[in-house]
Amino acid sequence: MGILEARLGDENYGKLMSIENKKLHRFIRDYVELCNPDKVFVCTDSQEDIRYIREEAIRTGQEIKSAIEGHSVHFDGYFDQARDKRNTRFLVPEGVDLGPIINSMDKDRGIEEIRGILRNSMEDHTMYILFFNLGPVNSEFTILAVQITDSSYVAHSEHLLYRSGYDAFRELGSSERFFRFVHSEANLDIEKRRIYIDTGDAITYSVNTQYGGNTIGLKKLALRLAINLASEEGWLAEHMFIMGVNGINDRVTYLAGAFPSACGK
Repeated sequence: MGILEARLGDENYGKLMSIENKKLHRFIRDYVELCNPDKVFVCTDSQEDIRYIREEAIRTGQEIKSAIEGHSVHFDGYFDQARDKRNTRFLVPEGVDLGPIINSMDKDRGIEEIRGILRNSMEDHTMYILFFNLGPVNSEFTILAVQITDSSYVAHSEHLLYRSGYDAFRELGSSERFFRFVHSEANLDIEKRRIYIDTGDAITYSVNTQYGGNTIGLKKLALRLAINLASEEGWLAEHMFIMGVNGINDRVTYLAGAFPSACGK
């Protein structure tokens, strides 16, 4: 019996093996072994699975039910209230210089450090494996993404914000074109909070944090991967919007725009 089959159990192993992609299987196996979770839950696109994650967030106290039916509240730690710019770094190969403004570090050294912090970080936690579409379903512009996290709050938030992508992964075949995000709240040790971005391998790491800007992979972290991919493939990636303004006689005027980084949006 392999590591995945032994650690996931029959139901979750079956969910994962329904996606016939060796790169995905290697990725999951690596971080199950490294992070050593107490339990692994593979989330499909079903409402039952998504509801289970929300109920876990409330059961474990990561979220609290509000007075409005179906709504809940989450409170980040006192020192975990914003993006950690000091400990957010791009991992770059030897000889690559991103300039004085962008934080970067040697890729090999960064991966060694982050894997050291992630080792056994999910003991007594549940690892959630989630699949998403970055973009419209079945669009040529869509990028698929897989998220590993031990935070039911992060998992719940992503399902509120983004399109589920389990079925899309089942149709992916052997393609290796998808983003990967690894997050562990670990024990929320702020001194060991790290957010590392490896654009070369399209993977990000974040640990010892729950704040959305550091942990929700499809948010800020995905944009950094997408900017690099867009540069390689000849398209643009930015914060975009399409807005319709209602006028007289039922007229609707549509506006399109973009919000570049550091523009004061």
